[in-house]
Amino acid sequence: MTKKDVFRVVTRAEDGSLKIRDFHSAELIFRTHTQIGIDDSSTDLDLRGMPVFRGLIGPIPEGKNIVRYETPEVFELLTKEWATNKPRRRRRSTKAVSEAAPVVQNEWVSPNQSVANS
Repeated sequence: MTKKDVFRVVTRAEDGSLKIRDFHSAELIFRTHTQIGIDDSSTDLDLRGMPVFRGLIGPIPEGKNIVRYETPEVFELLTKEWATNKPRRRRRSTKAVSEAAPVVQNEWVSPNQSVANS
């Protein structure tokens, strides 16, 4: 397990842009936020034991050594953007489809038609 040693706090600036601040210790975040617990249920084992702060959503893993905290406003905005961005679907070319599954033409002989007439 790698140690998460950078704490990233993402908030909204007055102009609406995202404001990202990196801290090299959780102690520096204690100056502006109150710790209300520790994470003990994350599926990312590196996040277990990380502080949980009042007014911030997190801890969220970001990269190998970064733990991220977001304000509820930023979390909602980024979640909505993520949900509305649909991946572009690749279309197969018609040539590729026809090469992959060649069309087989079956000859049909009706029961009323003799083999000699066809």
